[in-house]
Amino acid sequence: MDIEKLIKELKEALLTLLGNKYKEFKPEIQKDITVFLKDSEEKLKRWIQLLAEDSITKEEFEWLLKSQKDLLTLKALQTVGISKIRLNNIKNSILKTIFDIVLAAVIK
Repeated sequence: MDIEKLIKELKEALLTLLGNKYKEFKPEIQKDITVFLKDSEEKLKRWIQLLAEDSITKEEFEWLLKSQKDLLTLKALQTVGISKIRLNNIKNSILKTIFDIVLAAVIK
């Protein structure tokens, strides 16, 4: 499995999904997702590898992803005045998308 390619696919999928869902904030979302994936890239790679090797379960992987929720600050979106409830919904969408894409790639 090519983890670098998977990370790139994650970024593209997140940008597409959230860019379409929140069109009015597309530039801010792109910036926030890029920052988050850059900051989390090493952890994601390690966790994806562990999942692929069956060293962790999909539940453990999901828990690890959720542990990153606080790191997903979405600062650019905060500056345009999005409510905390909406920010949490966006964060949950991001983490669920990552989880779904990784599972589809790893567990066949």
